[in-house]
Amino acid sequence: SSGINAEYFAEGDLICAEVSEVGNLDGMLKIHMRTHEKYGKLPEGVLIKVPSVLIKRSKLHFHRLPCNATVILGSNGFVWVGPHFVPDQPIEVVSMTLRETIARLVNVIKALIAYGVQLFDTIILTGYDISLKYKVKELLKSEVMEHIAQESYEHSQHQTL
Repeated sequence: SSGINAEYFAEGDLICAEVSEVGNLDGMLKIHMRTHEKYGKLPEGVLIKVPSVLIKRSKLHFHRLPCNATVILGSNGFVWVGPHFVPDQPIEVVSMTLRETIARLVNVIKALIAYGVQLFDTIILTGYDISLKYKVKELLKSEVMEHIAQESYEHSQHQTL
């Protein structure tokens, strides 16, 4: 028994947990949800699957960004972008402004991965800042994606020197 209340979850819920064991024969997962503010059911947001090699290895996976959004970079290649949240607390309605911020972040992440740029919090924030001169829908144009990816990458290289 995992101690997780099965009534709390419904099929199709998106959760954030730590995988502690994968069964050899049946593939059953054992997960830890810990009583930590970051684990549990995720509110509405956007889930993106990226090649796991493009997620920079880090002990930190949860990033509360100053633009009022949270990005979770999973080692398994799943990236979740959504509002700041505290599990087990009521979720407020996501405003149009925050929805636009989330869409902008998702499009920045798509631009970075399209050009093979490894994802980590500061490069996503740099890309977000660069993206502010464009409308959200323009961020999917190939020349804009290339500009965001290239500028973000170059900025990150100067930061590490």
